[in-house]
Amino acid sequence: MQSLIGTGVALVTPFNKDFSIDTEALKRIVNFSIDNGIEYLVVLGTTAENATLSQDEKELVIKTVIETNNGRLPLVLGVGGNNTMKVVGELKTRDLSQFAAILSVSPYYNKPTQEGIYQHFKAVAEASPIPVILYNVPGRTASNMMSSTVLRLANDFENVVAIKEAAGDIVQAMQILKNKPKDFLVISGDDMIALPMILAGGSGVISVIGQGFPKEFSEMIRLGLNKKVDEAFKTQYLLSDCIDMIFEQGNPAGIKQVFLSLGIAENTVRLPLVNVDESLANRIGQFVEKMNKQA
Repeated sequence: MQSLIGTGVALVTPFNKDFSIDTEALKRIVNFSIDNGIEYLVVLGTTAENATLSQDEKELVIKTVIETNNGRLPLVLGVGGNNTMKVVGELKTRDLSQFAAILSVSPYYNKPTQEGIYQHFKAVAEASPIPVILYNVPGRTASNMMSSTVLRLANDFENVVAIKEAAGDIVQAMQILKNKPKDFLVISGDDMIALPMILAGGSGVISVIGQGFPKEFSEMIRLGLNKKVDEAFKTQYLLSDCIDMIFEQGNPAGIKQVFLSLGIAENTVRLPLVNVDESLANRIGQFVEKMNKQA
């Protein structure tokens, strides 16, 4: 899956002030990412506030991104959940012809055992007509997919081609990197440690900050993949304050504040999320202004 090497971005769903989907802003975000060096786009991940979208709204987001992208970059679709049969049903009925892969989160809330996680993804892999990227994010799911489970899935199913590893645990990532099948990709799901993971053998990142600063962030990842360590870390430290800021009061409230500062989209989020407070909004605005002056 060479198309998944580098920087993918987990697209937000921009809303108007009345909480309806702002398709024009979504088009601007897609074009902004593409024009500034991003390698692929992830549609309807957690950052898209997927949990608060109706089925019709999800279809509108998918349609808007496919039409705007117009075949320029590979697309990945988030298809996951904690009801295995529902996920399997969607994979069997949805037209996935426009997508290079699906991104499927480990089941949340239920807190399955490692065997339960394995059996869930076994069902997903057997149902999916396209490659599967596993997604481990224990901070949201309340259960960690251990490296042994990831490796078991990677070895047992040819279409399980990658993991988005967002445990924030570089040692766990290195265990997967050390023992994985040759072509299996380890993709960082954590912007702050994406570069160290790449230098340890990772294949890239599915990023949140990358859609706010696509030129700088995607170049940093390419430098890392080419083992140009000093140059890559120079950009890492340039962006690190903002990486902290965009997650300080929750995702995607932080990155949406970046988009407001850039003049690309409103900062509207849907409950139970709320906007960042005035202090954080001002700090993000100052960072964006500083970056614009350096551009």
